[in-house]
Amino acid sequence: LTQVPAIQQKRTVAFLNQFVVHTVQFLNRFSTVCEEKLSALSLRIQQIETTLNILDAKLSSIPGLEDVKFEVSSANVNSVTNGPVAQAAADQQTAVSPQSGQSNKQEEGLQKTEVVTENVTTVAKDPRYARYLKMVQV
Repeated sequence: LTQVPAIQQKRTVAFLNQFVVHTVQFLNRFSTVCEEKLSALSLRIQQIETTLNILDAKLSSIPGLEDVKFEVSSANVNSVTNGPVAQAAADQQTAVSPQSGQSNKQEEGLQKTEVVTENVTTVAKDPRYARYLKMVQV
């Protein structure tokens, strides 16, 4: 310690100040850019919501579409998303029903076809194909 000269304090303070100034300038620029991008994204989301509301109003004004029901297969939803998001999307998908009367009629028709198909032996129930189906599932 006696042989090494002391570090100049003014020089150290100047370097430290320069580092702090550059870091603050960088963070200010970064936050400004992020804020601008978030603002642009928020504006775009509002435009999409407005367009969706207009489309919804146009579709609801068309007569005869009240009884039309669309179904999205859950395989497509699950292949795009994973985890709880996929479950929530599937729950939302099953919760959407335009008319409960028509859905009851459809459910009755599905139950009748299920009763008919229960008596038929399918490949999925055949024990000879159990190993192959398990392999496909894995």
